[in-house]
Amino acid sequence: MILRPLREHDLDRVMELERELFGPGAWSRAAYREELAQAGRYYVAAESDGVVVGYAGIALGEDSEVMTVGVATAHRGRGTGAALLADLVERARAARARHVFLEVRAGNLGAQRLYERAGFESIGTRPRYYGDEDAVVMRLTLRSGRGDLTAAP
Repeated sequence: MILRPLREHDLDRVMELERELFGPGAWSRAAYREELAQAGRYYVAAESDGVVVGYAGIALGEDSEVMTVGVATAHRGRGTGAALLADLVERARAARARHVFLEVRAGNLGAQRLYERAGFESIGTRPRYYGDEDAVVMRLTLRSGRGDLTAAP
């Protein structure tokens, strides 16, 4: 598996994965085009044997926010999600982010465990964030107000 920047020509495959992974909550091609064009956004693809098997994105800033993480069902449990998340966190570090935030479905315990292993902690919930389900809000602290790193690399 290799990680590389997500490109517009990957969007056919991303749309397939979005439907598989997120159903009615899937992002549109237009939403991805807009995200890829925005300054301060970083999207990465995980590729195996020439096929995109996962992707992730982050909005970079002092308080960065994970926008999405998706891994093909057949490729789960192989470290793909952890590799994508680690890449996003490294981008946030390079951008001198203080925190990285994300929301995850309350019922998605596998993703919550992945985020916890990466050092994220649950800090609250957003009721009915996904329409039919609450979101758990998680945060990873990268540096304190003095600029020292406080999370393990």
